[in-house]
Amino acid sequence: MSIAPDTTVVLGHRFATELPEVALRWQAEPTPAPRLLVLNESLAIELGLDPAWLRSPDGIGLLVGTRLPAGAQPVAQGYAGHQFGGWVPRLGDGRALLLGELVDTKQRLRDLHLKGSGRTPFARGGDGLAAVGPMLREYLVSEAMHALAIPTTRALSVVATGRAVHRETTLDGAVLARIAASHLRVGSFQYVAAAGDLTVLRRLADHAISRHYPAAARADNPYLALLESVIAAQAELIARWMLVGFIHGVMNTDNMTISAETIDYGPCAFMDAFDPKTVFSSIDSSGRYAYGNQPAIAAWNLARFAEALLPLIADDQEHAVTLATAALQDFSKLHTASWSAGMRAKLGLGENVEDAVAQHLIEELLELLESERVDYTSFFRRLSRGTVEPAFGTWAARWRTLDPDLASMQRVNPVYIPRNHLVEETLAAATAGDMEPFNRLLTVISSPYDERSGFERYADPAPDEFGRCFQTFCGT
Repeated sequence: MSIAPDTTVVLGHRFATELPEVALRWQAEPTPAPRLLVLNESLAIELGLDPAWLRSPDGIGLLVGTRLPAGAQPVAQGYAGHQFGGWVPRLGDGRALLLGELVDTKQRLRDLHLKGSGRTPFARGGDGLAAVGPMLREYLVSEAMHALAIPTTRALSVVATGRAVHRETTLDGAVLARIAASHLRVGSFQYVAAAGDLTVLRRLADHAISRHYPAAARADNPYLALLESVIAAQAELIARWMLVGFIHGVMNTDNMTISAETIDYGPCAFMDAFDPKTVFSSIDSSGRYAYGNQPAIAAWNLARFAEALLPLIADDQEHAVTLATAALQDFSKLHTASWSAGMRAKLGLGENVEDAVAQHLIEELLELLESERVDYTSFFRRLSRGTVEPAFGTWAARWRTLDPDLASMQRVNPVYIPRNHLVEETLAAATAGDMEPFNRLLTVISSPYDERSGFERYADPAPDEFGRCFQTFCGT
């Protein structure tokens, strides 16, 4: 591993230093012919990195992990998880590396992390590689989520490696560089708790508190306060997913962050016609992670987080269970409050509208959307112009009597999302060597609320025949 000459790049190793028990020192595999496909220049500037330098051979070397600044300590992180409800005690970064931490221009600590950088001891028989298509999908969808003001990890770059990746067919390899507040997961706590070392568990919790919820350190019970903070943050995050019709697709406990950022965009997708049972993921045959199940699954995952924290919450485990259970019972209330406030905003309802009136209107609308199989995103955008389909006439008449604020509705109801048929079309072109459709779609979804002439097809729902057979894949 050579050293990048740009001495302005400083990669800290706080996680590796504070938690060596879950940080396995490792290095990225060499890339035969690295070629930058896309660089998030605005994010690079936010991180204090020079986009022009990142496009240089040394900069690309950083983005694939082969040319790091002096003092860097890349590690593969260990974690466990419940995958589709089944316990797996050892998962970890099988094809990923935490290169280290950057301090951005706002003095925030941010992880620089790679996906597709080669096998690690956590690989469990996998090849440790990633393909161009899935990495570009993560870049595209995470940037869409960021533009929609939904907490998310973000992609800094995708670099083609020049190495073949063998899946059902032979694909071009790629490495994604990802930025996150941290990569601490519910599965991180499960991994340490299962090992039974209370000292390491306490250090992990203290690390999470310091990085994400410093106010918890001043609470009478800091570890209960950590649990409560994560519950509240996740309740709001899932509500935001639901409000835009986002379906994560693989809500395993190792894919739920302590920071409450959306992470691991594998078989993710946005719902077209409104249906709570919507599932796109090819590996979710039972519909466990269907759109409408996401709040309940989040609550289930948080219960697993609480279980891992019990030894820290109280010495008396019965008392710890009582305290954790009380905290977990707040999830539904917090999620409902966040979601209801979001729906009121989507419908332009002011504070003068009573909660009971708003709730009845919302419930009736959701029933109509489902029965009429109406495109979710398009409906709300049309509604913000005062337009509805004939089947919604009676409902709309009652809605109009509440004097909705159409201008405010247009600020929260997007025109553009990364629609599934457009994403697939874009990725097909990109894997064939044409990045122009990708760049154009990226431009569109980066300003989701601004309706623009010439971009009409990006606002149109998918053709019916597409939606009936569409599936997403995890890319591993």
